[in-house]
Amino acid sequence: MIDIKLLRENPEKVKENCKKRNVKIDIDLLLKLDTERRKLITQVEGLRAEQNKKSKNKPTGKEIIEMRELKEKIKKDGDKLKETEKKFHNLFTAIPNFTHPDSPIGGEYDYRVVFTKGKPSKFDFPAKDHETLMTDKDLIDFERGAKVAGNKFYFSKNALVFLNQALLNYGLDVLFKHGYIIMETPDVAKDEILSGIGFNPRGPETQIYSIEKSDLSLIGTAEITIGGYHANEVLDLSNGPKKYAALSHCFRTEAGTYGRLSKGLYRVHQFTKLEMFVFCKPEDSEKYHEEILNIEKEIVDGLKLPYRVIDAASGDLGGPAYRRFDIESWMVMKGENGEGGYGEITSCSNCTDYQARRLNIHYKKKDGSVDFVHTLNGTAVASSRFTLAIIENYQQKDGTINVPTVLQKYIKIKKIK
Repeated sequence: MIDIKLLRENPEKVKENCKKRNVKIDIDLLLKLDTERRKLITQVEGLRAEQNKKSKNKPTGKEIIEMRELKEKIKKDGDKLKETEKKFHNLFTAIPNFTHPDSPIGGEYDYRVVFTKGKPSKFDFPAKDHETLMTDKDLIDFERGAKVAGNKFYFSKNALVFLNQALLNYGLDVLFKHGYIIMETPDVAKDEILSGIGFNPRGPETQIYSIEKSDLSLIGTAEITIGGYHANEVLDLSNGPKKYAALSHCFRTEAGTYGRLSKGLYRVHQFTKLEMFVFCKPEDSEKYHEEILNIEKEIVDGLKLPYRVIDAASGDLGGPAYRRFDIESWMVMKGENGEGGYGEITSCSNCTDYQARRLNIHYKKKDGSVDFVHTLNGTAVASSRFTLAIIENYQQKDGTINVPTVLQKYIKIKKIK
């Protein structure tokens, strides 16, 4: 969440940013609730202080009656405070992070292309999409996945299992080389952690699978579990940031995302992902945002996939992100008329202190005081979309699929036949 002082002192700036982010929040109502809340807090605290003072001495009959009335008044004002607090919290936590001044303004398709490498793959034969290729080669089974778990679940089979593992091992090696602490996280998290990271764990708009009769939900990314790893802690960053590479399964409802451009592995309900996450000092977050993006580029460069990097527009950022870069690989399945196009395979976000405020994560400064850390996250490897991009870009005329050279030492084969 944002600093409440900014809301109180410069509400017009908050209103302007909400407009950029295409988020509708009644800031005037929020300020009114804040005033009411603070007034009620003062009232309740005053009444409790009076109650404590009166209770120190043996009360007379008249004072007993007055204390009963005081108790009722405290309960009444306390209930009103709880109701006001709830309304205020729901509105306040819905305010998105501020937006980087260089981020393009607009919606999903108003991004800016900032880097391109490689040319779209050209084939001298009718290219197939990954779902057709993988089904023909008995690498995947969507039909039985749907029978067992529902639509958009699947079974990976044969060489695809080894290819997925090779991708993850390749990503782990790259991140270990860059000094990231390797972790494997739980696949569930408490709802309070999801809310702290900026995900809505319950309600009609959620993209999260919640576990019935519990306060747990399946995670959609290890950003959630690693973000919560240091909740309510004061970190020592005197020797540099805390950098994690976290492996987890990811579960997403992906409601309303069915269609030709989301077919096959592009949008599924479960996949495995290796995620980068950094806790750093505020003055260093732009530097580590660039580092995460460069590592993502290094991984994709090693796979020799054609790709571009986009600077996401303000209205497509999501609540916690201050700025986000996506890497989009060229894919056969993309494009309106089947001619191919670019599809997202990684993203990396600088969330500044937005998540740290919600999760109460500080660091100790040189003078002994504390301040909120900045948090950043980025995809290293996702077993679904990375696999999709490799299968489609490395297909051959004879129906085989070449394995990227950088993965061959992990998978032990050069070609999927």
